[in-house]
Amino acid sequence: MQEPMYIKIHNQIKRDIENKKYKVGERIPAERQLALKFNVSRMTLRQAIKTLEDEGILERRLGSGTYVSSQKVQEKMSGIMSFTDITRANGQVPSSKLLSYRVTKPSLSEKEKLKIKDTDNVLRMERVRFADNVPICYEVATIPYKLVSRFSKDEISSSLYQTLEKNGGYKIGSVVENIGASVANENEARLLSVKKGEPLVTRRQVTELNDHYPFEYVRASYVAERFEFTREWLRGNLYKIRS
Repeated sequence: MQEPMYIKIHNQIKRDIENKKYKVGERIPAERQLALKFNVSRMTLRQAIKTLEDEGILERRLGSGTYVSSQKVQEKMSGIMSFTDITRANGQVPSSKLLSYRVTKPSLSEKEKLKIKDTDNVLRMERVRFADNVPICYEVATIPYKLVSRFSKDEISSSLYQTLEKNGGYKIGSVVENIGASVANENEARLLSVKKGEPLVTRRQVTELNDHYPFEYVRASYVAERFEFTREWLRGNLYKIRS
């Protein structure tokens, strides 16, 4: 299975950052220069850059360019709840719109986060998640394909955690999350029914089974005025969807 061009570009830029070609806080070359360097269209180049932004590796500064992000603080959390669980706990009805669903080769970041090999396949799906038919977040989820190959597309895309626990006999273990902030780009604004530039809460997480096997890597953007993240140090984590 051939690796998509935008993933190849993503991997090369990530290697360049790891090798200090582009340092933390430094602006990377303009899109036009990079598109010429990799001999691709601006659209393909933007897809690679957007993937790196979603992973917190790059950050776009309005009117200034794209920069290598500084390291963010990681918090190890317990009390894992899926979006479906969070929504139902708030007395609302969860639903999803599946934008893409495909089995492919992992990017460098996906390999690192999920601790898989070059030869392994992953399932990568893009979804918009809703509460009472109101769009709450846009997410990209990556899962080792061998873990979910026997489940149907509907089982996986509607509620992955429930499917793994009830139909697969797995137990969900722990999660590491990174919470940040950004503003909606044109695509996010369209998908989430907000204005371009509207504040978003970003969430990157790796979830493990109880045997410490990483099974999901998620990059998600939540509409800030519709989703609230609250941490209670002694009693776990509370997630609320704003009415």
